[in-house]
Amino acid sequence: MKDKKGKIEGFPNDKFGVKVVSNSNPYPSAEIQQKLLQPRRLTSFFIVLIEAGSITYNFDLQNITVSEGQLIFAMPNQIFRPSPKNDGLKYFKILFDENTLALLPQQFPFLVNPLNSQIITFEGVVRDRVRQVFEILNQILYIDQNSTDTEVILAYLNTLLAELNCAYFKNTEPTAILNGNLSKFVEFKLLVETHLTEQPSVNAIAEKLSLSTNSLYRIVKEYSGVSPKDFFTNRLIIEAQRKLQYSSLSVKELAYELGFNDPDYFSRFFKKCTGKSISEFLETPQDSSRK
Repeated sequence: MKDKKGKIEGFPNDKFGVKVVSNSNPYPSAEIQQKLLQPRRLTSFFIVLIEAGSITYNFDLQNITVSEGQLIFAMPNQIFRPSPKNDGLKYFKILFDENTLALLPQQFPFLVNPLNSQIITFEGVVRDRVRQVFEILNQILYIDQNSTDTEVILAYLNTLLAELNCAYFKNTEPTAILNGNLSKFVEFKLLVETHLTEQPSVNAIAEKLSLSTNSLYRIVKEYSGVSPKDFFTNRLIIEAQRKLQYSSLSVKELAYELGFNDPDYFSRFFKKCTGKSISEFLETPQDSSRK
């Protein structure tokens, strides 16, 4: 694993791509809230734990109410309509981008939402653990005055997501999706995760999903904003970044593991996609995915 010496400074931590909001650093003024309450496409993962009260969010034109002891999560590119803060609401909210996710040492399938439910309900002991991790992240990012090692932030974020991943698959039951396109998009994302290193063609992916290539393009573009090919490429690059950070594989070994027959081509491909050579990426791991 690469040794990351970067420091995180400032309030809030925008550059690093992680934000925590809670009652100790609450909602902005009513005037600013009105501007923030407009629908928008999420650019980050969005996770909220409700400690007391309840609130209703709207994702992809569907209202979802989350109450005490529950957590709601959403993914980049979902259409999000925020809600005003309710009286008595106590919460922790965390947002982090895909660049940050790429720096974590493992995958979290719940973020793909395969069971088609964005709410997680916790048992008592698990709820306490999750709350404690939120409190620690809130302290690190917003309360402590000293700069914090990148590794510490990533370690606690990894712990939080591991707890959520376990609780999601233990407590969530599959629910029907009325929107067939959204269901196909979820299937597409799962197929990408399953066959990532095989690097299947777009035609092969469409065939597995019983779709025409035109239909697949339209659905993926609708929910991700990019083509199926670009979606797959972006995910492959994230995996390459993760393994460069957290494995001892050589570039040649990594290229073969990711399905590339030519390590030199993999190196050129990586630079084309990220704007950095592999050596440049390893020298600046904190900004690994930013062009």
